[in-house]
Order: sequence, then structure tokens, then C-alpha cells
Amino acid sequence: QVQLVESGGDLVQPGGSLRLSCTASGNICSIYDMGWYRQAPGKQRELVATITSSGNLYYSGSVKGRFTISRDNAKNTVSLQMNSLKPEDAAVYYCNIFCVGTSRQYWGQGTQVTVSS
Repeated sequence: QVQLVESGGDLVQPGGSLRLSCTASGNICSIYDMGWYRQAPGKQRELVATITSSGNLYYSGSVKGRFTISRDNAKNTVSLQMNSLKPEDAAVYYCNIFCVGTSRQYWGQGTQVTVSS
């Protein structure tokens, strides 16, 4: 069983910063991508950023230049540094693991990010 535990969600003013963290534990597959998704009320869950086991990065266009994803393979953690936050960034943010060999995915429980003055 794989568990993902996120932390760091909070209320922040527009223009502010937050850092989300996610720690994975359990029987994690050998090669996996880690990423962050988000879901705002009434909208579909969308990909925010991913990082492969070798460090290749992907960002959605809406966060590129403002968000930075990083991972620590030794600690099975992935972080998302979010700067210059906008009201449209408000959502529940979910941590994700994608197993490259099996295509199996695991999700965290989500952490709420609210951007409001």
C-alpha cells in the first residue's frame, strides 16, 4: 500500500507564496514520476507540474515561471514552491505518483490553497 501525505496548504493573499510538500511511504514502485494536480470548485482536476525520476520537469502554462517543483528521491518527497499566487490558483492541490512500469497511480488526500485578500 502506498500513502501520500500532503501539507502546506493555507490562506494567502494575492502575490504571496506557499510551499506544498508531499511525502510518499509504503511499497512504492521502482521508477515513478511525481506531480501536483489541482481542482477548483466546479472544475476538472488539472495537471500543475510533474517531475520524473531523472529530474525532467513539466509545468502547465498557467503556472510556468511562478511555480517550481522539486523532489528528493532519498526521502520520497515532492515539493511545489508557489510564488506570485493569483486568485485563480485557489484549489485543492493533490500529490500524485505515476508508476512508469505499470501506469498505476496513487493520490494524496489533497491540501487546500486559498488565495484571497
